[in-house]
Amino acid sequence: MSENSRPLDLLNTAKGKTVLVELKNSHAITGKLVAFDVHINVTLENAEEKKDGETMRKLGNVFIRGDTIILISPTV
Repeated sequence: MSENSRPLDLLNTAKGKTVLVELKNSHAITGKLVAFDVHINVTLENAEEKKDGETMRKLGNVFIRGDTIILISPTV
């Protein structure tokens, strides 16, 4: 990350890619990042709830409020 980049710039580079979103309630959701805003509200498509690396359920398109998110990371 360069000196002049900001967190929203990093999210912008992840748009259209699969990300892992960890929530305050200990849930983890993966999906393709479609959109986000300045509050870090995010929209994912083809989202799946994960637990211990296993898919628990398929969610499809989801909107996640930014105040429930503790981490967003590109998946490998």
